Amino acid sequence: MKYSEYSVVIIGSGVSGLYSALKISRQIELPEGILIVTKSNLGESNSKYAQGGIVGVLHQNSGDSVNLHVEDTIKAGAGLSEPNVVRYISERSDEVINDLIDMGVKFDSDKSGNLAFTLEAAHSFKRILHVNGDATGKGITDALTKNVIDDENITVMENTVAAELLVNSDSECKGVILFNELTGEHEIVYTSAVVLATGGVGQLYKYTTNPEGATGDGIDLAYNAGAILQDMEFIQFHPTALALNPSSRERFLISEAVRGEGAKLINNEGNEFMSHYHDKRELAPRDIVTRAIYSEMNRTHSPNVFLNASIIEKTRLFDRFPTITKKCIDRGLDISQKPIPVAPAAHYSMGGIKATIEGKTSIRGLYAIGETASTGLHGANRLASNSLLECVVSAYELADYLSFANLVPPKKIDSSIINTIEIYEESLSDIEYNIELMKQNLKDLMWENVGIIRTEESLNKAKDGLLKLKNEFTRNRKCVTKEEYEYRNMLNVAGLIIDSAITRKESRGAHLREDYPKTDDIPKHSAVIKQNIKELVYVE
Repeated sequence: MKYSEYSVVIIGSGVSGLYSALKISRQIELPEGILIVTKSNLGESNSKYAQGGIVGVLHQNSGDSVNLHVEDTIKAGAGLSEPNVVRYISERSDEVINDLIDMGVKFDSDKSGNLAFTLEAAHSFKRILHVNGDATGKGITDALTKNVIDDENITVMENTVAAELLVNSDSECKGVILFNELTGEHEIVYTSAVVLATGGVGQLYKYTTNPEGATGDGIDLAYNAGAILQDMEFIQFHPTALALNPSSRERFLISEAVRGEGAKLINNEGNEFMSHYHDKRELAPRDIVTRAIYSEMNRTHSPNVFLNASIIEKTRLFDRFPTITKKCIDRGLDISQKPIPVAPAAHYSMGGIKATIEGKTSIRGLYAIGETASTGLHGANRLASNSLLECVVSAYELADYLSFANLVPPKKIDSSIINTIEIYEESLSDIEYNIELMKQNLKDLMWENVGIIRTEESLNKAKDGLLKLKNEFTRNRKCVTKEEYEYRNMLNVAGLIIDSAITRKESRGAHLREDYPKTDDIPKHSAVIKQNIKELVYVE
């Protein structure tokens, strides 16, 4: 088996992974350099598909303030957001936005050349920055990718899966076992810092706005290493994903910013309905809009509702949302003339690896940033466009933190790590699994039973179904393809979501238990580590 050493290993190449690599490279002299590991191609991630924008509480945006942003975030988070975390991230937004601009990110400007801000749901002020109208994630990712390619201190390993973290008996991460999809070989990488920036879990669901790689890899890696996770039950379903064909699993995101510009939701009877559900109507928090749409779909026995964007002036509509308008036109729909068929889809995970703002986890040497981490910013329901901000602030703070650490790749590997390595040197049976079909069965199970509305009965049905799926798949550690590793991770993360959803016997934010109402109790984070696999606990 091949061995190598790097000072820092970053798993994932979305905004958080790319930006952390650049900041670390520019702030710290690393003798062994930085390795970015990505399952597909550099820059392919959830971040790339983020349309709406990134929050920027900037000094030049007169009238806005950190206090207003903090208030909006905590309110959307249903009381579970950590106020100190929210404030810290909001206060750093001006600094990181200007740093992104210095790295070549070209945020949209108005006719006077000033940064253009827009409004999104549950925000009390126009503070959302965007790139090329509705291609913010791609704009940021492309700029950071160019910088990474030009950085001689950064090595990129594409088409490579992280199979397992190497954690010694002192609960310290010493490296990672990688699997190269192209060669079919495993490789050991020793390091002093592993950064998990692997994104979300949307592919666990039948309908999702997430790309194929969002299979919860980082969460599974951390969990198996014994790290503390939190709030796994909170999955955000985006209200408006393009639903042209009810029989198709494809769901293209229709940004919340379209509603921010004035588009209205109508049911299949042609009536606006959001006034019946919330006083902010289309700009209510995402969980409320999602459930309103879901309710209208059920009431009218329809596979979707509609978003009427034709009330936005045509030139403004096409200039502001070029990606969305083109996507719809390519499918025969002119959104300036006809309403857009939309339905909810799994979009974002508020829970994940419990981490500080700078990415520290419960395991020394292991860090988590971006969607795979749970810092306490989002609480029970993410406020629109806060995610990209969290990505860059955490990456920025991680680089600062590591600049004070002595990042020398470990030379001494104890017996507990050797035993792990030996497992990956063993040969496996030649069983061929239909992974695509197995994935679809899991997605159906999760969508039908652990989706927008949950009950004890549906969650227990999901638990029983998941056990059956696990029994049909015998690879629980070493696998032989990227797809097998993804499915292994998906099964494990699905179990964590189900157990967490069963444990939280209340409705809060994105977690709606039809058999339990919303409570006024002081909320607590649900936490689980490997040793507590049979019993989740609540932590302050």
